[in-house]
Amino acid sequence: VLKSRLPAVAELRDFAVNGGLLAHGTNDLALARRSASFVDKILKGAKPGDLPIELPTTFDIVVNKKTAEALGLSIPQSVLQRATEVIQ
Repeated sequence: VLKSRLPAVAELRDFAVNGGLLAHGTNDLALARRSASFVDKILKGAKPGDLPIELPTTFDIVVNKKTAEALGLSIPQSVLQRATEVIQ
C-alpha cells in the first residue's frame, strides 16, 4: 500500500495493523460469541434451519495514523473518535 502510495481500506483488522490505511469490519469477538450461541442451541437439539438469520450489529474501525501521515492524509477527528483502535 505504501509503495504504491494508494490509500486502501479492507475489512480485516490485520490489514490496518500491517500498514493499510483503515479497516472496517465486523467485531470478531462479538461474531464468535453469536456463533457459539448458535452452536449451543444446535447441540441442545435445535434444527439449524429453524434458527433465525442474524446480521452483525457490532463493527470495528481501525485507523492507521502512521500510514495516513506517510500518505500525506489527515484523518478527520470524527473518524478517530469512532475508531475502536488507532495505530500510532
